[in-house]
Amino acid sequence: MNLQSSLHSTSLLSSHAVGLIGRGILASRSPAIHEAEARAQGMALAYRLVDFTHMGWGDEELSRAVKMLADMGYSGSNVTFPFKQTVAALCDELSAEAQVLEAVNTLVFRDGKIIGENTDWIGFSWLIERHFGSIAGASVAQIGTGGAGSATALALAQLGAGEVVLYDPAAGRAQALADRLQAICPDCAFRVAAEPVGAIKGRAGIVNATPVGMASVPGVPFDPDLLDEGQWLADIIYFPLETQLLSAARARGIAHANGVSMVVGQAAKAFEHFTGVIPDRERMLATLQAAIAAESDQKA
Repeated sequence: MNLQSSLHSTSLLSSHAVGLIGRGILASRSPAIHEAEARAQGMALAYRLVDFTHMGWGDEELSRAVKMLADMGYSGSNVTFPFKQTVAALCDELSAEAQVLEAVNTLVFRDGKIIGENTDWIGFSWLIERHFGSIAGASVAQIGTGGAGSATALALAQLGAGEVVLYDPAAGRAQALADRLQAICPDCAFRVAAEPVGAIKGRAGIVNATPVGMASVPGVPFDPDLLDEGQWLADIIYFPLETQLLSAARARGIAHANGVSMVVGQAAKAFEHFTGVIPDRERMLATLQAAIAAESDQKA
């Protein structure tokens, strides 16, 4: 399939044309969220999926795809798996957060430059604030320190957590993240636990930043019996809406949240980068929830 022909009409017909670059993204709900919010704001915006798997492209086409979008007048593009790290090298500028996280999930095309941003940490910040309120001074456990885990750990520190205890089966990766974030977040103490129990016991809250629990990766990232009453649990997964871990938390009466708010929070900040307009996050959340409900009804 020809890249230019597949994207050209969008750029001509819209005051804003934006994309999502990744693999296996045809089921993404991002187009519905962004386009509905643009309509509510009284502007035209078209959101195009650039699915490398569907197009039959190799990863080496990333540079050409990004350049094509920029040259065709797109306002920007979101970036997802597996390109968040590799796309950073294609940027003329990186935000401070993208540099620290070593990952880019939003490209902004402005004044002939490609600017790399990371809005994942902002999305997770909104999840925490919306569901659990202030975590200032709290000691929080985080399970998983991959790409998503880097963003969630930064968000915890920026929200004022006093301590973040990390666990990852790849201990070296957890330690590297702790060292990197400690250097820029001196008011938050980062520690690495050797086992999940060492991270979770005694913490005010727990974050699951692993893919374990997704429909494609069933199971739990740690033994739910480690959860205590009075703790809160944030699981960044939103498909399914209730993972085994969240179900266990609910059964124990523990405050919990899935990743829907994070998805909307990061999308809202990306929308602002693309358009210069501050969106209504609650309205975007309602759009996403309606889309999820409609899909559930169709499957029922």
